[in-house]
Amino acid sequence: MKKTWPFTLNFLLFAAMAFVMPFLTLYYQSLDFTGAQIGLLTGLTPLITLLSAPLWTSVADKTRRHRLSMSLALLAGVSILFAFPSFTAFAPILLLALLYNAVYAPVSSFADSATMFMLADEKHLYGRIRLGGTLGFGLAASVAGVFVQSYGLRYAFWGGAVLLLLACLVSQKLVHGQLKADASIRQGVRTLLTSPHWFLFLTLALAGGFAVAATNVYLFPYLKELGASESTMGLSLTVGTLSEIPVLFFGHRLLKRFKSKGLFTLAMTITGARLMLFAAAGTADFVLVLQLLNGLTFPAMWVAGVAYADENAPAGMRTTAQGLFSAMVFGLGLAAGGFVGGPLLESLGGRGLYFIFGIVVLIIVAGVTLLQKRLRAAPPPAEAPAAP
Repeated sequence: MKKTWPFTLNFLLFAAMAFVMPFLTLYYQSLDFTGAQIGLLTGLTPLITLLSAPLWTSVADKTRRHRLSMSLALLAGVSILFAFPSFTAFAPILLLALLYNAVYAPVSSFADSATMFMLADEKHLYGRIRLGGTLGFGLAASVAGVFVQSYGLRYAFWGGAVLLLLACLVSQKLVHGQLKADASIRQGVRTLLTSPHWFLFLTLALAGGFAVAATNVYLFPYLKELGASESTMGLSLTVGTLSEIPVLFFGHRLLKRFKSKGLFTLAMTITGARLMLFAAAGTADFVLVLQLLNGLTFPAMWVAGVAYADENAPAGMRTTAQGLFSAMVFGLGLAAGGFVGGPLLESLGGRGLYFIFGIVVLIIVAGVTLLQKRLRAAPPPAEAPAAP
């Protein structure tokens, strides 16, 4: 059962994401929020993740209350999603969005850390566990599109809440690693934040979050701009999700071939190129074709990132390391993309947004690659010494 429960949890968590995240910008637009307000909502809320994810995960590592912390986070998320459609004014919507990001921020880190611990000597098969998330997202995306088209945007939030509640029940079956009694949280965090290897890794993770904002937050508004229906929007997610299956199933082979750092860089390079192709798309059908490249972008990046964080985490701090990685992707990176995306969408349209996002990602990848060459002769990140 060490694979069944994490697989099921990933299925439910990503199914909930498919119900909520792609429809957020459309919901904000339906409330007549301005481009600046949408940019603030999509940019400010992930910044909470930047602070909340490392805080929750480090406290859980120290107190050894991973299961309790994860349960509280999921239940709080359920309550907020149920309440979301009851408000239409900007201020309460912003408050709820901030609260949701604060409580939900550590969930994926808890799940990934527990998964790697439960896999033990089969950690290279993480991609097949994460495949549960791909299947959940793909199946839920089409269902969510039909629900929203038939009943309205509020059902996106309610459907996501039900799925998170089920995820909370499944999460009780996870087994989490424990912090060693003599391990130092402070020393471990210092090791992570001062290592040049980790700095470059987290810089690429930031670029990954920037790209997530483009493909997850602003894809549906772009498709709407191209004249696509809600059902077509759901289909675009399904196509993109199906493309993830072979990458995740054979993720262990990709890691063996490229190693975690190499695969991470390759995935980010393909991500930048894909965003540039989105900018060149003139029809919704072309966007659907480009969704076939999705498997080589975020899924490959995430498999490589989780592997790198696990391999290079200080002793007893794997959950904290995963939290820091998640915070850069879904915190600072997603926030940066959200802040600039709203005004760009309003002023330049979807094509201009994707062109600028693609250029930024490719510049970051090029810069990090040059710096990595200079550090190639340097030793790998060392584990933090035990506290005296």
